[in-house]
This record gives sequence, C-alpha cells and structure tokens, in this order.
Amino acid sequence: MAGNNKTLGGGGFHHVAIRSRGFDKTVDFYTRGLGFTPKINWQEAPRRAVMLDAGDGNYLEVFEDLDSPPGSGDGPILHFALRCDDTDAAIKRARDAGCEVTMEPTSIDVQAKELRVPIRIAFCKGPDGELIEFFQNELT
Repeated sequence: MAGNNKTLGGGGFHHVAIRSRGFDKTVDFYTRGLGFTPKINWQEAPRRAVMLDAGDGNYLEVFEDLDSPPGSGDGPILHFALRCDDTDAAIKRARDAGCEVTMEPTSIDVQAKELRVPIRIAFCKGPDGELIEFFQNELT
C-alpha cells in the first residue's frame, strides 16, 4: 500500500502490536467481533503471533504473552510500525533527529505456516519513550 509521505517514502501506519494473555479470545474478538481478517500467523503456543488485517491494509499484530502477570505494569501495546520504502534511511533520519535506536536495520524472513514474508525492520524510541518500528515491504 503506497503512501505519500515523501520523507519516509511510503508512510502511514503498517501495524500496531499488542500482547495478549488470552490469545484465542483476543483473536476471536477482532476477527468474529470486529471483522478483521487473519493474514499470516507464526510460531506455536505459547508464543503464537498473528497479523490481522483491519480491512484497509493496516494491521493489528497480536503476540501471545503468558509471561507478564496481570498488574505488572506491562501494558498491552508493544509498539507501532510505520511503513517506509527504506528502513536504513528512516532509522538514520530518526537518529539524526535525536532518538535512541534500539534495533539497527535487520532483514528478517517471517516464516508463517505456508508463506515466507521477507521484511526489513528497525526500532527506535520516540521522544516520550514510545517504541517505533520502521517496516519495509508490506504484507499483501
């Protein structure tokens, strides 16, 4: 999905990632309740993950999380991801703007059950500590 952010080359939100202590209930809520469509899933319990299409090519990424006890202060939102055409250039711009890079650009093949999805990602902290992912190559 092409965007029109000339600085990032693409732009727009790709996904928001959340952690779930009740993975099946969460996925059921977003799919049956709100009409999201599963696009890819990977790993097995207790570390499952799925990308759910919200209907417009924006995704909710759900990670199974059984390690964070309720009331631990670990909220459900993990990070948000911005689409970009060049992860390396995007993280350089963020670094030049003064942010802390928490993960240098890395190429990964997400291996779903019957699908290999090549992506290039990097992470940084925004000015308020928010975790931002730059995401190159979108899911279709």
